[in-house]
Amino acid sequence: MTLHVTNTLTGEKEPFEPQDPENVLLYYCGLTVSDPPHLGHARSWVHVDVMHRWLEYRGYDVRHVENFTDINEKIVARVGEDELGEGEAEVAETYIERTLADMRSLNLLRAEVYPRVSEHIPEIIDLVETLIEKGYAYESNGSVYFDVSSFEEYGKLSNQELDEIESQGDPDERSEKRNPADFALWKADGVEPGDIEEHRHEAAAPAEHACETALTWDSPWGEGRPGWHIECSAMSTTHLDDTLDIHVGGRDLVFPHHENEVAQSEAATGQQFANYWLHCELFQMADEKMSSSLGNFVTVDEAVDQWGTNVIRTFLTAGSYNSQQLYSDETIAEARERWEQLERAHERAVEAVDSPAARTKVEDDDLRTAVDEARETFTTAMNDDFNTREAQSALLSVASAINAHREDRDEYDYRGLRRAIDTLEELGAILGLSFTGDTTGSAALAGDVVDLVLDVREQERADGNYERADDLRDELESLGVEVQDTDEGPTYRLPSGE
Repeated sequence: MTLHVTNTLTGEKEPFEPQDPENVLLYYCGLTVSDPPHLGHARSWVHVDVMHRWLEYRGYDVRHVENFTDINEKIVARVGEDELGEGEAEVAETYIERTLADMRSLNLLRAEVYPRVSEHIPEIIDLVETLIEKGYAYESNGSVYFDVSSFEEYGKLSNQELDEIESQGDPDERSEKRNPADFALWKADGVEPGDIEEHRHEAAAPAEHACETALTWDSPWGEGRPGWHIECSAMSTTHLDDTLDIHVGGRDLVFPHHENEVAQSEAATGQQFANYWLHCELFQMADEKMSSSLGNFVTVDEAVDQWGTNVIRTFLTAGSYNSQQLYSDETIAEARERWEQLERAHERAVEAVDSPAARTKVEDDDLRTAVDEARETFTTAMNDDFNTREAQSALLSVASAINAHREDRDEYDYRGLRRAIDTLEELGAILGLSFTGDTTGSAALAGDVVDLVLDVREQERADGNYERADDLRDELESLGVEVQDTDEGPTYRLPSGE
């Protein structure tokens, strides 16, 4: 059965045919590491992870690359905040460490590499030089801009005409550009206080001081920093190829980010940049998208601590990657109920198959047929543009069949139950669900226990029993619980997966 995907480039659902019949080049636009990762990020991560898993299940060798944008004015704006760091590089490093921990807590497969912009300045400069040499870019006052009028197909991804596109970039750039829609490939000098003011928090360092820590590099056009769009083109072609099979990102990045990636990459190489563009819809929270800039988000570590990995992944895969999803107490509760239904059915099946009542010659045609149909439904759903909603429903039908089998019989179909257990574990793993590790509520319970221990530790410190307080901290850390003392009191991070 052929996998079909919805390609933003054509607006059609198409058969997926990679360049190499055995390999898939998959690139995902990663985070700008200026805030804690939230469930909106997790939604895209999980769906890209499911794509990776399904492609591997189909027999492909998947080369999956996901970048970190560690150079950005929003990062500079966070300089000086508590425990984030005293410079742009330190703030980025702090959030990269947190992001990687959150990825592990969500049971994501590891990418082949996680390139950082700061590591790829030579490749970025080389790419900009190529665009200048080919007549697609020009230097102006130490900055370099892409001339959108020089690329005939500009607008083909976002389905826009050039004369419909408004000015891109900062207003200060307009006097330097030939066309208001031209975009920056290289920005002269560093970061100015006005560039970060709207992103600063009260606890951050003064804007002037923060800007002094912004990273710059020497280039043929003078000291400066790369533009945002050129970064992904340089990193993806460095670690994959001039043409990607699949490029994934958020729907809000179609324009200008992905449109500009297409233009500069294809102008430089003469090759199609990506054959399939898949875009994840935004996560809704009330009437707005969940985002760091709006401040209406639930962080990944908060969510995993409260509900556990399996509930979060059940929630996130309840809707397909290209459908909008609403976060609310009700939708989380529904996901918890669905996971518990799957978990209980798996436990009941394991209990039955290991019991004396499991018999070799007992056959339940209803159970076996339900499992076979669920496998077929799951496969059909995943081949239909990674339809995780229908795939999850197929798993729930297996749970219902197990429950019906247990309720109706005194003797159990051993082979039928084995098939059901294998199906839940095998297909559940494609959605990133684990029936042998994380369980709903374990994270919340662990957090409650840690809170109690820290309360005792604080009381010991208040009573002057510092040695005992240190012993309690050491005991927690020996269990993998990271404890940090702050002015507002102790904070902690549970081990990944709990």
